Amino acid sequence: MLKIDHQTTAFLISALIGILLIASCKTRSSQTPKPKGYHRIDFPKKTYTQFESGCSYTFEYPEYSEIISDPENTGNDCWLNVYYPDFEGNIHISYKEINGNLDTFTEDSRTLVYKHTVKAESIQEQSYESSERKVYGILYKLEGNVASPMQFFVTDSTEHFIRGSLYFNTEPNKDSLAPVIEFVQKDIRHLIETLEWKNK
Repeated sequence: MLKIDHQTTAFLISALIGILLIASCKTRSSQTPKPKGYHRIDFPKKTYTQFESGCSYTFEYPEYSEIISDPENTGNDCWLNVYYPDFEGNIHISYKEINGNLDTFTEDSRTLVYKHTVKAESIQEQSYESSERKVYGILYKLEGNVASPMQFFVTDSTEHFIRGSLYFNTEPNKDSLAPVIEFVQKDIRHLIETLEWKNK
């Protein structure tokens, strides 16, 4: 009959406990929660159509969006939204006639952009100028979890002034919204590059 002394028994128990501990550690590590993922977004092909109305401006906007009146300003038909139903987003567009107050309009626009500095990681400014169409302005790109990741203003510097801002009907999240912002950013640039003033 095999006899096992106390020392051998203690060693075997310690070895068994060690094996169980190693096995349990491997099991736990394989169950580590994975980072949160985001749904894949299928973007439509970029196609544009002309916006025509009684307003003093016209531009091309995406066919996968809709032009709707701005519900917050029913007194001015030329305040509108370029609405993206698939993304629950809007480019808010407001129009004002200049009457010796261009500096006020441009400073107000800049102030509205820089109100986001509390959450913005950075704010990039890009100037735009087309002397042929008399369209001059600045495009602002805001990085971080900001309410409005893109804003802009354009003017002919004498009669017309337009301010635009991009908003999504969701909580700001730069990681989940990044592909959509990049997609819509190209539409905003196209809007600016095709914008023209109408003669009164």
